[in-house]
Amino acid sequence: MSLVDPIADALTNLKNHENSAKRKCMIRPASKLLEKILGVMQENGYVASFERIEDGREGMLKVKLAGKINECRAIKPRHAVKKDGFEKYEKRYLPSKNMGIIIVSTSQGVMTHGKAKEKSVGGRLLAFVY
Repeated sequence: MSLVDPIADALTNLKNHENSAKRKCMIRPASKLLEKILGVMQENGYVASFERIEDGREGMLKVKLAGKINECRAIKPRHAVKKDGFEKYEKRYLPSKNMGIIIVSTSQGVMTHGKAKEKSVGGRLLAFVY
């Protein structure tokens, strides 16, 4: 397994487990950013729950899947977006209006593109899920 982009690897792992109808998924290595991304996915109902397991090395995340992910990928390159520039990326990455989320890293934390629009902050695109 290549560790060039741990976020992309983790999201691919989630999607593969989801496609094979599994209910649990182990993600390694764990990171704070990945935990925040999973937190946003949990708030929006794509992941049932997750917990960090310390193994003395890089740590692991044990994720319970909700069975609601059709597609989830990391966005590369991590585009910078101004507070009023989300629409272009919604059209590019999401299948239709009000379906799916784009996960954004902002100065106020990791959140969905909808919340970022609400708070009128920009940031960097991390991933999309629908």
